[in-house]
Amino acid sequence: MTPAVRTASTRLSRRGVIAGSVFGLSALGVATMVPRGPRDTGGIHVGDPALAGPLGDVWLGSPQAKVTLVEYAALTCPHCAAFHHGTWPAIRARWVDAGQVRFALRGYPLSPLDTAGFMLARADGGRNYYALTDLLFARQRSWAFVEKPLDALREVVQQAGISRDRFDAILRDQSLYDGVQRVSAQATSALGVHSTPTLFVDDDRHEGALTADALGEIIERALARSPG
Repeated sequence: MTPAVRTASTRLSRRGVIAGSVFGLSALGVATMVPRGPRDTGGIHVGDPALAGPLGDVWLGSPQAKVTLVEYAALTCPHCAAFHHGTWPAIRARWVDAGQVRFALRGYPLSPLDTAGFMLARADGGRNYYALTDLLFARQRSWAFVEKPLDALREVVQQAGISRDRFDAILRDQSLYDGVQRVSAQATSALGVHSTPTLFVDDDRHEGALTADALGEIIERALARSPG
């Protein structure tokens, strides 16, 4: 078992912070955001595979889509859960499933618990990535803000077929831990991401849980600018 994750699957404090320095991250917390206007990325393309780190992106939508939508999110962030409940289904149906927009969710952990959640989602090559992240957003209140969140997280992901032994093994996987952290570190250093959710429509940054109408207007403008 690696030192970085030695106690990851053992115990949490009463406040829900993983005891000690489990993942080498700060204590559990949630960033608050006020939606802001677009900001460009200074010539860095958000779709660059290097920004996805060694684990790579898990894309939804056509590779030939005219517009790229990348979201940086934390699984314990209520704003992110609200976005995935109220905004994302409409955006996916209208543009992603129609082949006009290509989407990737990148993890931006705000706590050790977020890191654990993204490690679980990225296990097995990420083949259940969106099934698990959707489940964790939908059930967020039942695991992220309880007295023993890691135990609650274990129970939630059992619904997706992750056994107790498999759960513990995933949280001991140093390569998964490093991959999740790499994405977060590069988002901050290369793109200036500092809160969740942060959305990039092509290379324009938008902070906050935008409504479907607001994000739809941004996508329409990006489509109008796209060649062809």
